[in-house]
Amino acid sequence: MKSEKSVLVTGASQRLGACIARAFAGAGWRVFCHYDQSRELAEALVAALTREGHQAVAVQASLADEAGCASLMQQVRLHTAHLDCLINNASTFVADTATSFDATLATHQLQVNLLAPLSLASHLARELAPAPGAEPACVIHILDQKVFNLNPDYFSYTMSKLALERAVALQAQALAPSVRVAGVAPGLMYLSGPQDQHNFELASRANLLRRPTDPQDVADTCLFLARTTGITGTVISVDNGQHLVPLPRDIMFVVDDLLQGKTS
Repeated sequence: MKSEKSVLVTGASQRLGACIARAFAGAGWRVFCHYDQSRELAEALVAALTREGHQAVAVQASLADEAGCASLMQQVRLHTAHLDCLINNASTFVADTATSFDATLATHQLQVNLLAPLSLASHLARELAPAPGAEPACVIHILDQKVFNLNPDYFSYTMSKLALERAVALQAQALAPSVRVAGVAPGLMYLSGPQDQHNFELASRANLLRRPTDPQDVADTCLFLARTTGITGTVISVDNGQHLVPLPRDIMFVVDDLLQGKTS
């Protein structure tokens, strides 16, 4: 039996995006798995989901400009007349500081992390929203616990996620009643940037529950938001309480400093 609901997951070829795609497929949704350069991973995921009896389609686009965003939604429209959920998971994460600020680097992060999600949500509202009277579509922005636990590291990345967090409420107001908008702010789930495994083992437990964030918890939260039609304009933290443990720097750098202090 064909799925009645469809979801587009950006950055779905690996890590959290792939976990979200699997969760929705397992719940009976048709999944559009977006990728940029990771074609083999995306196609392998789609093949695996298809073998399991799910509906999945790989769609390629760069989110580095508006033309790519438009192309992505056009590809989705070839397969479906409406989209029930958009999960803006794709992002770029590059280290910089306010002192070493590089406008070109910052512009790229703002485009992929902020402008692309806003654009895709706009395309959904204009072109792929369910018919009047049907359940509203749902846009879910994947954020970061850093938006509630500020430190100055990864300056441009953090700025992009801060703006996207603020956009949750604004878009919820602007796109209602045909589209709901929510956000999910995960904690540390995977090796990040220059982090090594030892650093991750320590950093991922620097939260109230003393354990790494489980990507499945994040995926399940996205599915909950997509299914719960009374929720809009809100953000859920899925981080084992990491946002309640304020630190002066990004956790990986705090751990590095501690390790260096122990070995010096």
